Amino acid sequence: MLNKFLISSFLILFVAACKSPPIDTGTTTGSGTTTETTDTTTTTDTDDTTTTTEESTDTEGETTEGESSIVPGSPDDFIINVGDRVFFAYESYDLDADAQELLHLQAAWLKQNKEVSVTIEGHCDERGTREFNLALGEKRAQAVKNYLTALGVDVSRVSTISYGKEMPALVGSNDAAWDQNRRSVTVIN
Repeated sequence: MLNKFLISSFLILFVAACKSPPIDTGTTTGSGTTTETTDTTTTTDTDDTTTTTEESTDTEGETTEGESSIVPGSPDDFIINVGDRVFFAYESYDLDADAQELLHLQAAWLKQNKEVSVTIEGHCDERGTREFNLALGEKRAQAVKNYLTALGVDVSRVSTISYGKEMPALVGSNDAAWDQNRRSVTVIN
């Protein structure tokens, strides 16, 4: 009886200790701009009042009251102030004008932060075979790498990997999901 109680207590404590990480509520647009809103609600038992504060950050370089600043040279700095995603047309690895503009910003940031290395992830939408999408994802990652190195980023600081259709940004079988999944992501190592 005591053993059952101890085992049950241990299992309850073990499950309670397995807390999930907080969910990031920020959204990134194609230009690399992120807007994040955090609501905090506090309830006081003594007078039954509820106080709600809202902190908002428009992350094109300005922070509002109560928000800590982004550390220059950090992955957050790169994602928020530069942008980490390049999007592609269907079955293409060509870099359009928007992609080239973003890659110029990425190259400038990488040249300013010479200690940072990156991995370019190539992704595809769900259409096509696994093998086709892995090859297309690799071509997308290589196109981004080649463009960055042509802009002066040291080739030894840039690696590539293809995930094909295995890691969708948005799950779905529609144009909106497919548009978000045809991408490359520059990840700070």
